[in-house]
Amino acid sequence: MKFTTNKLTMKKDQPKNSGNQKKDDMSKNTTKLEGAMTTNQGLKVNDTNNSLKAGERGASLLEDFILREKITHFDHERIPERIVHARGSGAHGYFELYESQEDITKAEIFTDTSRKTPVFVRFSTVAGSKGSADLARDVRGFATKFYTEEGIFDLVGNNMPIFFIQDAMKFPDLIHSVKPEPHREIPQAASAHDTFYDFVSHATETLHNHIWLMSDRAIPRSFRMMEGFGIHTFRMINKEGKSHFVRFHWKPMLGVKSITWDEAVKIHGADSDFHRRDLWNAIDAGIYPEWELGLQVIPEEDEHKFDFDLLDATKLIPEEMVPVKIIGKMTLNRNPDNFFAETEQVAFHPGHLVPGIDFTNDPLLQGRLFSYTDTQLSRLGSPNFHEIPINRPVNETHNNQRDAHMRMTVNKGKTAYFPNSISGGCPHLAKIAQGGFDSHEERIDAKKVRGRSESFSDHFSQPALFYRSLEEWEKEHVAGGYAFEIGKCTYKHIKERMLWLIAQIDEDLAEKVAKSLGMKVPDDIERPINQAIGADADVEKHQPGPKKMYLEKSPALSQTHLKSEGIRSRQIAVLVADGFNGEQLETMKKKLEAEDAMVKIVANHGGTVKCGNDNELEVDAALLTTESVVFDAIYIPGGRKSIDALSKEAKALKFINEAFKHCKAIAAYKEGEELLDATYVKDFKDDKAILINEEPKAFIDAIAQHRNWDREKEAAKIPV
Repeated sequence: MKFTTNKLTMKKDQPKNSGNQKKDDMSKNTTKLEGAMTTNQGLKVNDTNNSLKAGERGASLLEDFILREKITHFDHERIPERIVHARGSGAHGYFELYESQEDITKAEIFTDTSRKTPVFVRFSTVAGSKGSADLARDVRGFATKFYTEEGIFDLVGNNMPIFFIQDAMKFPDLIHSVKPEPHREIPQAASAHDTFYDFVSHATETLHNHIWLMSDRAIPRSFRMMEGFGIHTFRMINKEGKSHFVRFHWKPMLGVKSITWDEAVKIHGADSDFHRRDLWNAIDAGIYPEWELGLQVIPEEDEHKFDFDLLDATKLIPEEMVPVKIIGKMTLNRNPDNFFAETEQVAFHPGHLVPGIDFTNDPLLQGRLFSYTDTQLSRLGSPNFHEIPINRPVNETHNNQRDAHMRMTVNKGKTAYFPNSISGGCPHLAKIAQGGFDSHEERIDAKKVRGRSESFSDHFSQPALFYRSLEEWEKEHVAGGYAFEIGKCTYKHIKERMLWLIAQIDEDLAEKVAKSLGMKVPDDIERPINQAIGADADVEKHQPGPKKMYLEKSPALSQTHLKSEGIRSRQIAVLVADGFNGEQLETMKKKLEAEDAMVKIVANHGGTVKCGNDNELEVDAALLTTESVVFDAIYIPGGRKSIDALSKEAKALKFINEAFKHCKAIAAYKEGEELLDATYVKDFKDDKAILINEEPKAFIDAIAQHRNWDREKEAAKIPV
């Protein structure tokens, strides 16, 4: 398998000219060689894909002026919202440690079980603007600020365990490709367009994170029902100075649940703040989201025993190879008092560490250590962003930093330098034994190079492992994701490149996608082969090789096998009209709320609705103002008058049909069955998640399964 050189003749693959588009506009899109790439100072550049390192697997070097120019310009492109992760939601809480981890770290947050460490967490989407909708197919940010007694520790991650790129030098290119196309500023918060797939199909290191993006992980049911990952391999150092490699995992107590793409599209219209509202309402109702923190720990001497590189952020460590050790739990129990002051102004940084935690030479992580400070300066306007209340450490700070915009601290005294004698040498340096931070000693003996380790060149093995590990219904969703996204591209050569690359991951998957696109999987492709390395690099050395199979499956990658805890906070729609059976509703409502489910009354009108004995109940949502896609299940109590009225409401029938199409649990009692008989459900009464005259427990058990995916293929035929 080799990539052959593209002759850069792409005119034949361009989209046809529309009636409103001038012919000379098309010529602007033609690929041309307009001269060698340069810096902003006119210096010719031979590699803009790799940062300068001390050896191919070594630390990135501060002297890399090309990296700094590229990242600095990128960080300052937009103000004042974040360039990435602009759309976010946050909450306060605390972290508690189950058992001391002093054998691997001296970080007291992970050794002192008596502590209750305050945290602030911000969830976000990556690609969209601050005003975009919540349900975009996207990676979700999962950033946690620990206010420890030794200082701030920020664990800045995502809901997927890997990232798109291996070196921070490529981050501006990645984001430029996925953001709205600059000549027309569309599409918003969407990766389904030409520029993104042009980039992905050239930079094959992206393929692992990309297949996660095509999966259900990219459209979570709730922030509260998604995993979080630190992505990078970090170090932990114990009191003896021994180093271990670690990866961080957040495991949600509610389980990992997602929604379908069809639901996401409709939720965009029904409630574009769906995730933000869900998080706020759950905390407001006292149903506090919880995650357990886990570590994958690898002794330093085992660094090279895997078939992949631990420093490669596009690779995960399968849990079957290195189990996740659960060490503590985080609970979010308080909503922000002011969105702007807290959620918008919170400033995370992977370089905010405490003693006992340190970096590795992961080139993506190394670049982030520069980028995050720089972007906070641009966004928050001052190096004093640490004085904003949401960013302040809980312990006192003492240093010689002074002044600048928006300085809040009134520093007293005559000196602002060290060493000094006038102020008695204060603030003095902290000894390591007193908690002073010391970087891990790592021997570096290497040439300065702008390159990438050959051990980073396996781009197909882990995407293939991910796909093999999924259940059939998950695989169908992945194929649908690819088909939708690639189908939005207008260039034939980009679609062909993507189909060929998908075939390197899994041939059956590629055939499914090709069939949906009305295309064939190409036998080979022509494409540039030096796009992920420098122009003068050894091309053969860095060419992606065929996939390996070092593990048949990793069940932990499928949502089916992940922990789930009952039906806490699930949204249950009770479909009623005047004359419903109040006793039936009350019995079911008590059982559901005993499980911490959130029961909502949905009626054919707003205001109040009367049961059969004329008692009134507040309506939470009228059918006209809501959709079934924002609920997890439906309950229909009996009552002749109520069912007769609902049977005449087209929206009520659509409400049921759509919930059935999306594989949700539906329960009906007595006359409620007649309403189901007016819908497509009538032909599927033997479905295990359709409960008629069943006890509440059966309904609760069906909701806890999240969906009955067995019905999906048949339900997809329903014309809703």
